[in-house]
Amino acid sequence: MNASAYRVETTSRLAQWRIENLASCTYRKSDPFKIGLWNWHLSVERNRALYVKLYPEISNLTKYNPPIASFVIRVVTCSVGDRKAFTHPGITDKQIRSTDDFVWAVEVPLIGKFIIDVEFLDLKTASPDGAEPCSIWSEGLTQIRSHATALTSLGRMLTESIHTDITINASDGSIGAHRAVLAAQSPVFRSMFSHNLKEKEMSAIDIPDMSIEACQAFLNYIYGSIQHGEFLIHRLALLRAADKYDISDLKEACHESLMEDIDAKNVLERLQNASLYQLPKLKTSCMRYLVKFGKIFDIRPEFNVFLQCADRELIAEVFHEILNAWKGF
Repeated sequence: MNASAYRVETTSRLAQWRIENLASCTYRKSDPFKIGLWNWHLSVERNRALYVKLYPEISNLTKYNPPIASFVIRVVTCSVGDRKAFTHPGITDKQIRSTDDFVWAVEVPLIGKFIIDVEFLDLKTASPDGAEPCSIWSEGLTQIRSHATALTSLGRMLTESIHTDITINASDGSIGAHRAVLAAQSPVFRSMFSHNLKEKEMSAIDIPDMSIEACQAFLNYIYGSIQHGEFLIHRLALLRAADKYDISDLKEACHESLMEDIDAKNVLERLQNASLYQLPKLKTSCMRYLVKFGKIFDIRPEFNVFLQCADRELIAEVFHEILNAWKGF
């Protein structure tokens, strides 16, 4: 498909995504586009209705300063001689962190070309002192720039090893870090450094179940400098680390991301991780993919291996789901 099919055209406050053709039961996600301080995505999925989603790209800015958005969104059909616009009632001061925070089901059937048009009326971030959210386009801009500068400086502390005081030993390498930063993010790290444990005495933390690349991504997340591609590559390792060190926002970011690209190659692994790390939405999504959509029949060899090694309770849940599905026939 032409790369332009995923490109969103923007001005300072307006975004338009032109879709030439969207076949039945098709999902499409736009390239990232910049509005305000954030990179955004639009996605569309046609099932019985057309589901339109708007959400910010995962980043540390989204984590610490999620956008509070006011916008008007429209779907405009582009058929010759029959241009129609379907407008959402409007969104005011809604905090958007994930793909589930804004979903619009357009019930009118759409055929052929159409445009998704988003006009941002305002973008705000929460005030750290609990005051009213600040608009990035007015008096809050200086404060937001200050936060962005602070995140950049924090990232430099890691990449340039500025006054590091703890060593992280991964399976195949070591990285310097800062106790205070780790302790601020993780109650597990804070406990290590507060008690007379070997990590405090030796000024080192051993993480033998992470590669140096995955460990670097983990620290980049903590320090606010992780890149989206890096996050995607190391999602499962980051999920394990987030669970181990009790970093709830990272765990939730991994949870949301792992639901976005379930397919036949990864569904069984993700189902097992969903069970292991107690990710209910991911487990439900995997079950639906396997049972409701019948993909379990497409991966019989892999499913047989799954039956031999998976947790007994999880296997029982899968068969319970299958039996419930059969009741509907």
